[in-house]
Amino acid sequence: MSTSSITHRVEVPIDQPLDLPLTLESGQAFRWHEVDGVWSGFIAGGLVTLERLDGGLAVECSTDAAPGISDAVHRYFRMDDDLPAIYEHLSKDERLTDVIQQHWGLRILRQDPWECLIAFICSQNSNIPRIAQMQESLANELGETVTMGDIKRMAFPTPDVLASAGEDVLRKLALGYRAKYVAKTAEIVASGGLTPHALRDKSYEDAKAELMALPGVGAKVADCVLLFALDKLEAVPIDRWVRRAFEEWYLDGEELPYNELLAWAHKTFGANAGYAQQYLFFRRRQGQG
Repeated sequence: MSTSSITHRVEVPIDQPLDLPLTLESGQAFRWHEVDGVWSGFIAGGLVTLERLDGGLAVECSTDAAPGISDAVHRYFRMDDDLPAIYEHLSKDERLTDVIQQHWGLRILRQDPWECLIAFICSQNSNIPRIAQMQESLANELGETVTMGDIKRMAFPTPDVLASAGEDVLRKLALGYRAKYVAKTAEIVASGGLTPHALRDKSYEDAKAELMALPGVGAKVADCVLLFALDKLEAVPIDRWVRRAFEEWYLDGEELPYNELLAWAHKTFGANAGYAQQYLFFRRRQGQG
């Protein structure tokens, strides 16, 4: 158990667009909890709370995490992305101009690759509330307790812990058929067969190939991890919502295989295709035309 009754509060300046609820509830991350405008979750392995202020974020964390917390928050929210410049580029597309205006400040996150990988393996044939439920179930049953002041949360379990738990235990946590994929992937990572964060240093193609060699990881799951955790802004996860957006809004209903649709997205939206995907996903999932 990790416990800290003493918390550190710091105001982190933010000079980029950031809509906190939009970003944290946009289907990228699944373990942020909100109470009265204050969000609790984990950044860089530590429990934090976040509250949006004019010009920044109020961040509370344990005292031992305090020295590097500002940099960690900036990294998590990808403040190194020049979002206004990305908007300018994407706004050459009339539909995206409208979507961006309505969802100003929706950012791509830079998550922990391990937790992100397991989350999207669990995303198959599921929805956002169900994915969140599975992630919380894994943490609550197998993670270490972390407390900060009056807040108690469970850290996400390590690869070693999930590998030791095994498929049968994971099935009892309501993962269903996904349990075998999670258990096998945990075994591979725990044994050193893959180091998720090291994929940041590889090309999009090479990193994707390594992810797709894992059990239960297809192109869409791999692209989610590449975009939301591994710095590959050219990754375009194509789920049913994104497929509908591309085919109905841009391709006159033409149905294309995943790789052809991905190539079309790269050609159409360029290096920031991942951002275009996220905005169009959000619009299409809301049922807006």
